[in-house]
Amino acid sequence: MSKQTGNEAPDFSLRDNEKNKVTLSEQRGKNVVLLFFPLAFTSTCTKELCSVRDNIAFYNNTNAQVYGISVDSLFALNKFKEEQNLNFPLLSDFNKDASRAYGSIYEDWYNDMKGVSKRSAFIIDKEGIVRYAEVLENASDVPDFMAIQKCLETLN
Repeated sequence: MSKQTGNEAPDFSLRDNEKNKVTLSEQRGKNVVLLFFPLAFTSTCTKELCSVRDNIAFYNNTNAQVYGISVDSLFALNKFKEEQNLNFPLLSDFNKDASRAYGSIYEDWYNDMKGVSKRSAFIIDKEGIVRYAEVLENASDVPDFMAIQKCLETLN
């Protein structure tokens, strides 16, 4: 996918940490924030997702559904969500289809790991159009949450 905004968001169906199937195109009518992250239980991923947890009222008030997405299994994601008391669904992209569709994957990463999601953020508007796209090359960086919040405010 082109990382440019204004394009239709690639559709996907992934299982959440509770084994429910989530399909992006079925989320039309609300804004969607996709947060791809490398791996559950790592320090930067925990910091990033806990920051979203602590600010979930903002996302709720802007009619935004937040999803965290990684290549971890749904079982690992469920444990991670429980341990961190996360208040939004985590989606397993175990087969790496969504990460590749969004140009958000390290084919070769740290310690010979292959096919790990890059830390990235996308905002999909109510009509399914990408309104914000940020793909980070350095896994220790976090998305620009101020820019994400500003974008969401303009969509309402």
